[in-house]
Amino acid sequence: MRNAPTILHLDMDAFYASVEQASKPSLRGKAVVVGGLGPRGVVATASYEARVFGVHSAMPMAQARRLAPNAAYLVPRFSLYRSISEQVMALLRELSPLVEPLSLDEAFVDLEAGGAAWDEESARLTGVKLRADIRQVTGLTGSVGLAASKMLAKIASEEAKPDGLVLIEPGTERALLAPMPVRTLPGVGPATGDHLRRAGITTVEELAEAGQDELVRLLGKAHGQALYAMALARDDRPVVAEREAKSVSVEDTYDVDIHDRLRIGLEVQRLADRCVGRLRGAGLSGRTIVLKVRRYDFSTLTRSETLRGPTDDPAVVREAAARLLDSVDTTGGIRLLGVGVSGLADYTQEDLFAQAAQAEPVPAVEEPGKGAVAEAVAEQPEPVGRHWRAGQDVRHAEHGPGWVQGSGLGRVTVRFETPQSSPGRVRTFSVEDPALEPADPLPLVSPRTPEDVCAQVSSDPASLPKSWSGTDGGAATSRP
Repeated sequence: MRNAPTILHLDMDAFYASVEQASKPSLRGKAVVVGGLGPRGVVATASYEARVFGVHSAMPMAQARRLAPNAAYLVPRFSLYRSISEQVMALLRELSPLVEPLSLDEAFVDLEAGGAAWDEESARLTGVKLRADIRQVTGLTGSVGLAASKMLAKIASEEAKPDGLVLIEPGTERALLAPMPVRTLPGVGPATGDHLRRAGITTVEELAEAGQDELVRLLGKAHGQALYAMALARDDRPVVAEREAKSVSVEDTYDVDIHDRLRIGLEVQRLADRCVGRLRGAGLSGRTIVLKVRRYDFSTLTRSETLRGPTDDPAVVREAAARLLDSVDTTGGIRLLGVGVSGLADYTQEDLFAQAAQAEPVPAVEEPGKGAVAEAVAEQPEPVGRHWRAGQDVRHAEHGPGWVQGSGLGRVTVRFETPQSSPGRVRTFSVEDPALEPADPLPLVSPRTPEDVCAQVSSDPASLPKSWSGTDGGAATSRP
């Protein structure tokens, strides 16, 4: 493990919910819950105001509604989240070539590899400037942890939430970890935590005192050795630059099981087109088409077909997905469908003639039913016809841009406001009103002049981050 705290972990604060609050002035400072809104929906993110009521990610949406009945419940807008994530990741890549994204809102950065930091003070100043840059570019806040290893940097960013910075000084790691619960360490989930608790081990200090031999006996060689090393604050895992995608896929979970075979076929075709759109957007093609089907009893089938060469042709992907569906028994109903493409390449096979005849089918793999396991948050299907979802962006011919607050009984309620406006007025229309149309999201931050940018990039000495290491410095400067 290195000596200087030059590993940075960034975690955007309540990312999806924060984007929604920044986009919708009337929701700022209020409880917001983002996720699937149907009876099988799951919470993707809850704002800090909603977390006060006990709402958290991965919670069934029905439970969240009971805990926080007055919160705003919105569908995810993944295209907007991705675009903002790309802006944040671009800022990180300006600091170092070694950026390891963990999700849309979380990443590790090796600051030393990019020359952005080499000691405690330069690391702190870089973190201060990064947080200012993120706010200037996106209008959002992020929490930063700085330490000499990935494990400690992530722990530091958790302590920094929300909207803070924490740096762990070299030499203080063991004392810091000692009183923390074992679940703080990577790889200690509920099952491992319970197993350790039954053995009388509840804190990291007790984990270290147990010794490597005892942990190996309890957890096995690989897991036991790894946890013992982490309990001693040893973590030599490097920051690994973003790897190329291995597959591209889309899936939808349905509020009500689909039984009609024709409808199922149409859904598969629609998913195939969305998958190809994402594939082309990444400049990729793929050779293996994958169909995922989760049935009414939670059993999951995956079937695949390998073509002669990589393709990004929507017709080819649709036909392959349809063939795979023909071999699946949908009796009883379908709750989830997905289409994916793997075996990716940055070129396409020119001669696709007779690919279907020479495809290599792969047998189905069936997973056991998992009725007690919550569904993962799936990307919401695009609205069909005049169906409006809470949180959806719209534009009215007379009133301008706004978003859907709710709909039902043939009516849709819209609040007309923009990210740069004050809280807007609410109006109700017929769901068939021709003046109301779906719209693209508006940018969270309005374009600025070069003078504005220069003024905001300079950090504010009055807004110093939290730290476990004494005084904080000002803006980052180049290395002498």
